[in-house]
Amino acid sequence: MARILVVDDDLALRDLVCKALDGEGFATECVADGALALDRVSSGQFDLVLLDSSLSKVDGPAILDRFRALPHPPRTIVMTGNGTDEVLRAVTAQPCRYITKPIAMHVLLELVREVLDLGADGPPIEVVSRRPDWIELLVPCTFEAAERSESLLAAARSDLPPDLSEALSKAVHELVLNAVEWGGKLNPDRRVRVACVRTPRMILYRIADPGAGFDASTLTHSAINNPPNDPASHHKVRAVMGLRPGGFGILLAQAMADELVYNEAHNEVILIKYLR
Repeated sequence: MARILVVDDDLALRDLVCKALDGEGFATECVADGALALDRVSSGQFDLVLLDSSLSKVDGPAILDRFRALPHPPRTIVMTGNGTDEVLRAVTAQPCRYITKPIAMHVLLELVREVLDLGADGPPIEVVSRRPDWIELLVPCTFEAAERSESLLAAARSDLPPDLSEALSKAVHELVLNAVEWGGKLNPDRRVRVACVRTPRMILYRIADPGAGFDASTLTHSAINNPPNDPASHHKVRAVMGLRPGGFGILLAQAMADELVYNEAHNEVILIKYLR
């Protein structure tokens, strides 16, 4: 049974989260401030901490720094307000995931299960830039880091309509997965550079992987090359090759983007979505 510590100075939200977790069979404890959280994590073994980012005494990022100094730090989901600045502070602290308030309990429970099911933590993601109009990351070439990067990149979409934000998330996430898998060969010592630039009129993603590139016409494991009479052809190829389910990255990006541009080698791509 997973042990979860909930840290929030909002009594009503804290009780609501704890009751939801208890109802799912988790062993849950709740505290109201960062000092108590540090004491409980230092003296007990927790699998996961749900941490408010704006506690009154010791704030979330400072607590995460202290957690990382422990011999066996717990995984952490940071609960933030809707403000972009607060979300970007959570990006720098690098929790496993973050979730913005107000929190839907079914979304939180799904996220808790996702984080508890993660594989072993790999190398950290380097945050090159955390400006609201320019977020840039160096992502180690692992599936775990690719999953974690999506939570960090979501800060740039926090003000967009949910449907648009979700569509962008799926398209960019697939492109990042392709970059770490094919360009980086799942080598944790290699990095994919991911930048997200916001202006009032557009959101732009640039993804550059460390590989030699590819010829799109030869990607039989990708949905972009399925024949018209067999739209699932690439699934069979991927099964034979022993690849993860997927292959929709380029197709999703083409459908989502207003502009999608690759460099000559096809190891860098720019996706642009116009907002006006």
